[in-house]
Amino acid sequence: MDLTDLIGMLAAVLTTTSFIPQSIHTFRTRDVSGISLVMYSAFTAGVALWLAYGLLLGAWPVIVANAITLSLASSILVMKLRYR
Repeated sequence: MDLTDLIGMLAAVLTTTSFIPQSIHTFRTRDVSGISLVMYSAFTAGVALWLAYGLLLGAWPVIVANAITLSLASSILVMKLRYR
């Protein structure tokens, strides 16, 4: 593994795992009152675009991290729409 892949992998692990505690909290409490619908919609769309970018480049750290984050963000966005 070269340095570029290592940096990408570490960035992917840190950004994706940092998102998990908030996701777990939201799933458990179903409290979405503090989440902005506009911001979260933009965030989820941005993550989807990062995933597309990673797929186009064939950059596996970008693909894996954003696939995981997109699934979590989409779930929270659905909860925001459902429980607002």
